[in-house]
Amino acid sequence: MKFKKTYTYALWSATYLTIITVLIATIAYFFISNQLGLPSVLISVIVFFFITFLTIQYRAEHFIYRRLKKIYEEVSILDVNDLDRDSATTDIDKLSKRMQKFVEGKRLEIESLTERDSFRRDFLGNVAHELKTPLFTVQGYILTLIEGAVNDKEIRTKYLERANKGVERLVAVIKDLDMIAKLETDGMKLNIESFNVLELIQDVCDLFEMKAKKKNITLKFDKAYAFPVLVHGDIEKIEQVLINLIVNSIKYGKPNGTTIIAVDSYNINKVIVKVIDNGEGIKQKHLPRLFERFYRVDHSRSREQGGSGLGLSIVKHIVEAHNETILLKSVYGEGSEFSFTMEKAK
Repeated sequence: MKFKKTYTYALWSATYLTIITVLIATIAYFFISNQLGLPSVLISVIVFFFITFLTIQYRAEHFIYRRLKKIYEEVSILDVNDLDRDSATTDIDKLSKRMQKFVEGKRLEIESLTERDSFRRDFLGNVAHELKTPLFTVQGYILTLIEGAVNDKEIRTKYLERANKGVERLVAVIKDLDMIAKLETDGMKLNIESFNVLELIQDVCDLFEMKAKKKNITLKFDKAYAFPVLVHGDIEKIEQVLINLIVNSIKYGKPNGTTIIAVDSYNINKVIVKVIDNGEGIKQKHLPRLFERFYRVDHSRSREQGGSGLGLSIVKHIVEAHNETILLKSVYGEGSEFSFTMEKAK
């Protein structure tokens, strides 16, 4: 009949203590028989106490360690090399905290892997959708032309123009995907120089003046700036940030609206560039995910407006590559404010 593990533990512990007790009793009897006095007996008692204490402590730690080691060996997600013999203890609270810490670490690891898997599936689904829509559009127009519409000059021209727009959208998506991939794998090489950010903003506003006029949106500074505002950064990359933010303000701005660009002091070493519109605004529930790749607040309207869905993600990567901060404030129905910091040129 097999003993329980605790019975085995108790049996061997009792055996060791019995042997020690007999030895100590024999020594004590020897001392008393030889009339060595009470001090010798007290010494024997103290020695017996310490030896008993050490024996019980060692046995308990050894017992717990062997049980834990067996658990580590049998549970596939545990690595026996992570078990330190010093962690085996009779202090149950300490042992419980160690196990709770381990379990919490594994839980966070599992959550992270689950989140990554979910993000991967969403990303692949979004890429497929972004590419599928223009591909099917181009294919439809080409098939119509092949089936005979090519002989009608007016229809041919119209369909070819529409097919070309679909191809342009495909090219935009692929270019942005390529840029995102490079930013996330190889990092971004920046050509840092000093430049006047006000002049750069004006150039971008001039570039999209006609686009803004189609919706009767006014692009303007918040005030007249008497002096240049010199900053450190990669002028081409910051230009791309401004393009994306200003184009977004035009796309989602209200007709007859306004986009205001402001440059203010952020602290002693930095300025903050703000792009403010009085458009439709963004609901609070969307704000935490707005800089994710392909994330769209309104899928149908966003696709009507065009774009790859990667613009804000690229903006975030560029700003963070400069070790700066991208900020967003929005009130649904009133408008949005996108802003980013830049280092002042000394």
